[in-house]
Amino acid sequence: MVFTESSLLLPSGSNSRKSNVPEDKWDLAYIVYFSLGFGYLLPWNAFITAVDYFSYLYPDTSVDRVFAVVYMLIGLVGISLIILYRYSSKAFLRINLGLVLFVVSLLIVPLVDAFYVRGRVGVIGGFYAAAFAIGLSGVADALVQGSIVGSAGELPERYMQAVIAGTGGSGVLASVLRIITKAVYPQDASGLQKSANLYFSVSIVIVFICMVLYNMVHKLPIMKYYNELKVEAAAANGDSGPPTGVVWRSTLWDIVGSIKWYGFGIVLIYAVTLAIFPGYITEDVHSEVLKDWYPILLIAAYNVFDLVGKSLTAVYLLQNAKVAIGSCIVRLLFFPLFLGCLHGPQFFRTEIPVTILTCLLGLTNGYLTSVLMIMIPKAVKSQHAETAGIVSVLFLVFGLACGSVIAWFWVI
Repeated sequence: MVFTESSLLLPSGSNSRKSNVPEDKWDLAYIVYFSLGFGYLLPWNAFITAVDYFSYLYPDTSVDRVFAVVYMLIGLVGISLIILYRYSSKAFLRINLGLVLFVVSLLIVPLVDAFYVRGRVGVIGGFYAAAFAIGLSGVADALVQGSIVGSAGELPERYMQAVIAGTGGSGVLASVLRIITKAVYPQDASGLQKSANLYFSVSIVIVFICMVLYNMVHKLPIMKYYNELKVEAAAANGDSGPPTGVVWRSTLWDIVGSIKWYGFGIVLIYAVTLAIFPGYITEDVHSEVLKDWYPILLIAAYNVFDLVGKSLTAVYLLQNAKVAIGSCIVRLLFFPLFLGCLHGPQFFRTEIPVTILTCLLGLTNGYLTSVLMIMIPKAVKSQHAETAGIVSVLFLVFGLACGSVIAWFWVI
């Protein structure tokens, strides 16, 4: 089935408005949704990109893995509460609050470093402050990501694709900044501190820009049009108000039942990806030739191919859900393949196989994520598209949390 610009929300028989869809002039709405996807993942990328500095400050701690577990588990709890109490708050409020919390979380580390840690190694209070900041960022991510994806779920599929592609762009920017800072700054305490401060500063600026764009996008004619369609669809379906209590729980279970296999695919994607990236790539593989450039270039390769995968759905969108979910299951093969790069024949432990596998990990992660996230809101009734989008983020975060825990087995 082809979803037209207005068929997503219009009740049947309302064909009179299908020819009156406003043009997304200069693709402004698309650019805003791309920017929002870019912005809500950038704080996480800033924290993991600054891992060299954190590892210098706290050499006895597996910083990557600790940050991942804290961020993902808090995000999982947060998005679960948002789903349960979705009608208790407006998406507009949740998104703005989340963006503000992102800025606060990004300010904590530089300020604590400047006034308390001061570049000293092993100051445990500084590590707790950094962990608190990453946890606060996880709360912000739950507020922003769930609401943005839910909002995109009510729109034509290109806007969901924009959000997902934006998250890929965020990773690429983080890698570009990391490569530049490593080339420009010395890799001593001062240089690592300057690098980390740059990541957090750039992220704060971009999150602020996202805040401005989000508060302007509702004024675009195309967004007003789809908001009106949402109201019309609700009236046509006889919705007298938000469902509560038993009715809402029953509706929610129906929605989960409709998208459970898509959600299963999303969980598999991110359980596999986060079990390997970034912890395995930054800590477990080594190169005598590239030395400390090796993990940086591997992360950059992953991020570039992740963006390519997420952008490919704008060119070709796989329509077969069974093939998409089956492909997610096939990705489990990455575990023995990457394990072979640690303990297999000598050739497998060289740079070429690891690099190829890392690129494939990113490409499949990006493309399959985009496909399933686009499919999910279309698998339910139009009035439930926003909720389905938010639930899809719950599956995604659950997959990330699973992957964060599995990542510890590389250490074991």
